[in-house]
Amino acid sequence: MTNILVTIPVSDEQLKAFKSACPDGVFTVIPKEKLDARAVADKEIIIGNIPLALVPECKKLRLLELNMAGTDGYPELMPEGAVLVNSSGAYGLAISEHMLGMLLAIKKKLYLYYDNQKEAVWRDEGTVTGIEDAVVLSLGMGDIGGEFTRKCKALGAYTIGVRRTVREKPDYADEMHTLDDIDQLLPRADVVALSLPSGDATRGLMDERRLRMMKKGAVLINVGRGSAIKTDDLVRVLNDGHIYAALDVVDPEPLPADHPLWKARNVFITPHISGFFHLKQTLERIVAIAEENLKRFSQGEPLLNVVDSETGYRGCGNRASY
Repeated sequence: MTNILVTIPVSDEQLKAFKSACPDGVFTVIPKEKLDARAVADKEIIIGNIPLALVPECKKLRLLELNMAGTDGYPELMPEGAVLVNSSGAYGLAISEHMLGMLLAIKKKLYLYYDNQKEAVWRDEGTVTGIEDAVVLSLGMGDIGGEFTRKCKALGAYTIGVRRTVREKPDYADEMHTLDDIDQLLPRADVVALSLPSGDATRGLMDERRLRMMKKGAVLINVGRGSAIKTDDLVRVLNDGHIYAALDVVDPEPLPADHPLWKARNVFITPHISGFFHLKQTLERIVAIAEENLKRFSQGEPLLNVVDSETGYRGCGNRASY
């Protein structure tokens, strides 16, 4: 008998599939918001995020499967011997489409026309730019960054990918680099897209110096973690009219109502909603990864998306893909 806690909003059919994948499992479904120490104390497998404060209370934990693509704060708190996996591979579709939508809204000035519509203003806002022949620099080439790069390539962009380590170049990237090269790459890019996890290497990566290295009129997109951009620096650069920004993540979150970023020039903000479960395929993919890992766990096979406890990144071996 294996005590299993599920915190994601599964349907009866999906829960039935979990039970088939792990026949000796005793399943309990409790939303993250309603968890307490008693609810997690005897669980050996947990599918879905739990509050960080409860991780040390998981005395019998053997496997924690996060429902997010990142790992924020979890690796450092994991009980000895427990395995941490994430849901990398589930979010590329939803978030890359959100990125593309925000990018087109800025490039075609749709956000200005929407503002005009609300004021009943019939006005031509002038010239626009496109994605075809644009240079798109993607900082982060995992599932999310890779999917966005692939979509931009399909629309005729010249694509440059940046990874933490050197790997083989995918066919939808015209160039591949590491983070060490970004100072040389930023002045070339018409679009700079961030899908980076949190960490020492990415915190404050885009400061005022680097923001001003971007082309005038370039678009900065961030769907990774708000901490990758120094917010006060971004406000100054935006208000100078140097660049545009499309942000689904900011620092701090939630953004206070009186924060100057709300009223900065040329910025399009959404409240960290590009992923989550808003697109039904995202939850379906998270469930599929969890179901496969339950099967593998039951049979003693290698798991998908195992997180390296030292780096906080998913290993390069078994990974989920769609």
